[in-house]
Amino acid sequence: MSQDPRAFVLQHIGCEPPGLFTNLLADRGIVVETFELDEGCGLPDWQEADLVLAMGGPMGAYDDAAHPWLAAEKRWIAAAVRAGTPYFGVCLGAQLLAASLGADVFLGDRPEVGVLPVEVTGAGRADSVFSGLGPSFPVLQWHGDTFAIPSGAVHLAQSAAYPNQAFRFGRAAYAVQFHVEVTESMLGEWLQVPAYQKSAADVLGPDGFRHLAAAFASASDSMASSASDMFGRWLDLAGRAGYLADAAHRPG
Repeated sequence: MSQDPRAFVLQHIGCEPPGLFTNLLADRGIVVETFELDEGCGLPDWQEADLVLAMGGPMGAYDDAAHPWLAAEKRWIAAAVRAGTPYFGVCLGAQLLAASLGADVFLGDRPEVGVLPVEVTGAGRADSVFSGLGPSFPVLQWHGDTFAIPSGAVHLAQSAAYPNQAFRFGRAAYAVQFHVEVTESMLGEWLQVPAYQKSAADVLGPDGFRHLAAAFASASDSMASSASDMFGRWLDLAGRAGYLADAAHRPG
């Protein structure tokens, strides 16, 4: 019997859900199941997922000592992605994909915070998911860590401060360091997270969040358009790979 396709969301803090991606999933009849790993929620069986979304969080992908569940999550991601399960990782979720594939994840020279342009590489312009974004587009950046591009992956986007902004591994595993999925209410919640407050103040000054909020409001329509195009194309790709047809690949 046919089943509705399921997207497993790996969440690392309550204020970083899929945001604008949620409606795009619902529009296609995809059931979302969220696993709040930082709250002690265990990992599901990855073989029961049709899609995987891994979202951001204040911890580093290398913080296994402080967050022991990260080690299991990276093994889980590696198994799912190497088996071909479509994966979309945002910020920490991108870093976790890099780490799970054996690439280094490390603290950058300076946090990148603000509404800033990302440039699509030549390989990105030829990529089915990134090809509709144009040569550059505005995104919300809020990170201090970065990653090396894993062996065998395709480098898709870069910024002036951090050259590794996005990559694809295999056919349908994507990692993006930046945010286009954030809603206005999510941004307001981020101000309440001490680690996010500190990174914003370090880069933008004590009044920086007010300016960031204004820049976000000005670019929100453009970012929403990029979110719809990029994520929609990724869902199209997952459909072409057979994962959204009838979920028939799942055991049971």
